[in-house]
Amino acid sequence: MVERTSKFLLIVAVSVCFMLILYQYVGPGLSLGSPSSRSYSEELDLFPTPDPHYVKKYYFPVRELERELAFDMKGEDVIVFLHIQKTGGTTFGRHLVQNVRLEVPCDCRPGQKKCTCYRPNRRETWLFSRFSTGWSCGLHADWTELTNCVPGVLDRRESAAAKTPR
Repeated sequence: MVERTSKFLLIVAVSVCFMLILYQYVGPGLSLGSPSSRSYSEELDLFPTPDPHYVKKYYFPVRELERELAFDMKGEDVIVFLHIQKTGGTTFGRHLVQNVRLEVPCDCRPGQKKCTCYRPNRRETWLFSRFSTGWSCGLHADWTELTNCVPGVLDRRESAAAKTPR
């Protein structure tokens, strides 16, 4: 009889724990109604008033965020892809060289991580990324490093491509 009671109590305790965990994870997403007249999204506002110590360091006006730029692949324009760790940058960078429909698609050879992405009318690259030029500016170069490094690397590549072997 004692074994039955202890098994029953164990089942009840496990069931209660399961229900509490289920309520914690699933309950907040459900609209179960709140006792007050406020909606659930209003209750989640953790910082209703701005923090007086917080100073906005970067301000991007809407007109800057919504502006459209023309990219001339046949001209001199170059896309520099800044790879940021843990943001899906590897997937997006690979997508740029493998899946984008171009007049002259990037040449990706099996077994190699780098692809050659040339402009339609000449042997110059239009994409500066990990998958097209490798780690030319160092491993996980940030914006400052890329700004200082990219022009020199592109000049070296173009001058090397201009030399024809005899």
